[in-house]
This record gives sequence, C-alpha cells and structure tokens, in this order.
Amino acid sequence: MGNRGGRFHTAEQSLHTRRWATRAGITCLCGFKNRKREVWGNSYTELFFLDEVTALSAGHRPCFECRNTAAKAFQRGFAGHSPNDFSETGFSAPEIDKILHLQRLNNRHKRVHAANIDDLPDGAMVLWQDAPHAIRGPYLLAWSFEGYTSAVQRPTAQTVAVLTPAASVAALRVYTPAFHDSAARFF
Repeated sequence: MGNRGGRFHTAEQSLHTRRWATRAGITCLCGFKNRKREVWGNSYTELFFLDEVTALSAGHRPCFECRNTAAKAFQRGFAGHSPNDFSETGFSAPEIDKILHLQRLNNRHKRVHAANIDDLPDGAMVLWQDAPHAIRGPYLLAWSFEGYTSAVQRPTAQTVAVLTPAASVAALRVYTPAFHDSAARFF
C-alpha cells in the first residue's frame, strides 16, 4: 500500500483532479501494529500497488515507519552506498521525496527516460513492445493488474523507455525490491 501524503478523494470515494498532497510518495505495509483503517476514510488516500517493483516505478519509496529496514536499505542505495554500508550519511527522506517527485512527472504525465537495457538492474520497470515489463535476471516479466503474465528473454543492446525514476534505478543497484508472487513461476 502507498500514499502521496494526504487526502485527495471526496466523501463519495472518488478522486479529485489533484493526485498528491505532498512530494512524499511512500509504500507501506498493509498491516502494521494492528492499526485499522477505513480505505478512503477521513485521512490520507490509500494507493494499492501490485508489488514494490510497481510502486518504485511510480516514484514511491519504502516508508521509514512501518518498513524501516527496507527504507534504510533503499536510502543507502539511493545515495550510492553499498548494501553493507550502514552509515546514516546520504539523502534524508525529504530529499529523496523531492528528487523522486521531480523524476516521476512531466507536467501531469508519467515521466520516462531512455537507457540501455544492459545497464538496468533487477526491479526496474521498462516499456517493451509498448507494454510494461519488470526486469528480473535474464527475463522481462509482462506486468498486469493481476500479476506477471509471461516472461520473455531479456534483449541486449537495446535502448528502452524506463518507467522507474532514474534515482530509484540507481538505488536498485543495491536494493532488492519485493516482486509479486506471480513472478516466482518463471524461475
């Protein structure tokens, strides 16, 4: 689950034209400390993602409260540190949010960037044959709302449109995101 920092839905549970309240785009655990929430209640607008790979491609990052270990690992990768470097130096959560916010949108449209597919880490989401695919090992996994539906051999020496913000791609070089269970059937 994720949110973009506030409420942007009506009492009738429909969305306003606004799609975020702050720069923060975070991913949270659906269950944490037995907290009970009414979806689209009086607080923030909940967003639900297929998996963490999908959330990262939308420009979100792990929550520092309910996913503290994951958030710190992502933070280290974001700052270019190795996964074994446990120093607290690097970008703060608000700095990460500011960078990701700038990289997630081009006006009101999804921002994409080009990269050589050979240079992309596992967990990066790309457009391949006009459809979203997640990179995992030697494969591209075809994304759908229900899960990953097929796997094709990862091409080489191709420039692709990357859906995952560039700063998150850098973090993925050392951060291992959670894939939906449907990805396991291809391995």
